[in-house]
Amino acid sequence: MGIIVAIGGGEIKDLETFEIDKIIVGLCGKKEPKALFIPTASGDAENYYDVFSKVYGDRLGCKTDVLYLIKERPAEEEIREKILGADLIYVGGGNTSKMMEIWQENKVDIFLKEAWEKNIVLAGLSAGSICWFKYGHSDSEYFANKDNWSYIKVDGLGFIDAFHCPHFNEDLREEDFIEMLGAYQDINGLALDNNSALVVVDDKYRIITCSEGVHAYKLYKKDGEVVKEIIEEEVRFNDLDKLLR
Repeated sequence: MGIIVAIGGGEIKDLETFEIDKIIVGLCGKKEPKALFIPTASGDAENYYDVFSKVYGDRLGCKTDVLYLIKERPAEEEIREKILGADLIYVGGGNTSKMMEIWQENKVDIFLKEAWEKNIVLAGLSAGSICWFKYGHSDSEYFANKDNWSYIKVDGLGFIDAFHCPHFNEDLREEDFIEMLGAYQDINGLALDNNSALVVVDDKYRIITCSEGVHAYKLYKKDGEVVKEIIEEEVRFNDLDKLLR
């Protein structure tokens, strides 16, 4: 059940993730899919939607729309109609913790679950990658105090039963994530470098990358230690359950 593309990081405006973006649009199976951008994590940054529109609209042929929840106060029914009327939903990066709080206040979490169950393509980068997982390794504290902050564990929507870390190849993420994951006995980790993505279609998955030397990783505990394994990039899909267990 459900289609998700979680992107570990990269600059959409510089077309760093363009090969992944093409796959996201292709998963819709339509000539001119309706693409909804949700920029809550960035504080509804207008320029972010402009960039999304240029890539997904001008380059990839989507009909783009945006859901603002901070600068505008849409009614609950309008939010639901935008989400369930889309063919694909792309969640932008930023402050994951604040985003999840605002989503819950506006029932976006409930409507996104409906979208997932309807096989609307769900995608996103960084915070927009974390949100689809049970937990995420987040830099949300940075946005409140840039001089004194730490990585934190945040709750996601739980569509993928794993503890997710985006940007795994930058900013000492790997060391901190391994330490954080070690405190949890009951869940595996899934980490993505920038310019890599996890594609989930129902109960299958595959990894895609769009630059040299980047990877996706499975992390799990064995004999009290966290083990890290590269998840191979393959054209064919594999069983998601085996990845998460």
